[in-house]
Amino acid sequence: MVSYVFAPPAVPTLPIVGSDDRFPVHRIYCVGRNFADHAVEMGHDPNKEPPFFFQKNPDTLVPHGATIAYPKQSQDVHHEIELVVALKAGGEDIPLERALDCVFGYAVGLDLTRRDLQGEAKKLGRPWEVGKAFEEAAPCSALVPAATIGHPGAGRIFLKINGALKQDGNLNQMIWKVPEMIATLSTLFRLAPGDLIFAGTPAGVGPISKGDVLEGGVEGVGELRLTVV
Repeated sequence: MVSYVFAPPAVPTLPIVGSDDRFPVHRIYCVGRNFADHAVEMGHDPNKEPPFFFQKNPDTLVPHGATIAYPKQSQDVHHEIELVVALKAGGEDIPLERALDCVFGYAVGLDLTRRDLQGEAKKLGRPWEVGKAFEEAAPCSALVPAATIGHPGAGRIFLKINGALKQDGNLNQMIWKVPEMIATLSTLFRLAPGDLIFAGTPAGVGPISKGDVLEGGVEGVGELRLTVV
C-alpha cells in the first residue's frame, strides 16, 4: 500500500452529458492560430505560419456556470472561445485516417489568456506558461460523446460578454481539422486517454473585466457560461 507525505490532489474531471460517469483529464493541449481571421488579427500570416501547440495544466479547468476571480498580475485578460476535443485513446504517430477513432467527445472551452504577460514573454523569447497556464484559465462545458453527435466539422462558434456578441465564427474556418490536429500532435507527444485538445479560436478576441458574464457556445455541442468577479 502506497504511503504519501500528504494527500495527493484529486484527478481533474469533466462531466459527461447523459451519464453519471466522469471523464478523467490527463493533459490539455491547445492549438494556436487555427482560424485564419484570428491569425491575421494577431498580426500573423496564416498562409506562412501553420498552427502550433502549447499546454495548459489540467487543474486549471473550470466548470460551466462557475464564478472566477479576475486573474492576478494582469491588466489585460482576453477571452478565446474554442471547440474542445476529448480523447479516449492515444499513441504516437497516429495515422490521419485513424485519428477520429481516438475521440471520445466534444465540449466548449475558453482559453483565458493574460495577454500582457504573454506579450512580454514573447518579446523576451520566453515560454508562455505565465500567460496561459494560470489558475482557472480553462473553463470547459460538459462533454458530449461523439457517439451521440458525431464529429462536428461545421457549425457556429460564438462568445458574448454581457449579451454583446464578441466572437462569431464557424468550425469550417479551422485551418487544421480535428484529425490533422490529433495526427500531428501524436508526432510530438505520446497522446493518451483523457487528453483534451482546445482547437483554436475565431477572430474577435478581446479583454474581459470584473463583473462580466461570458456566454459562448458551439453549435451542436453545447454552451458555456462564466462570471468574472
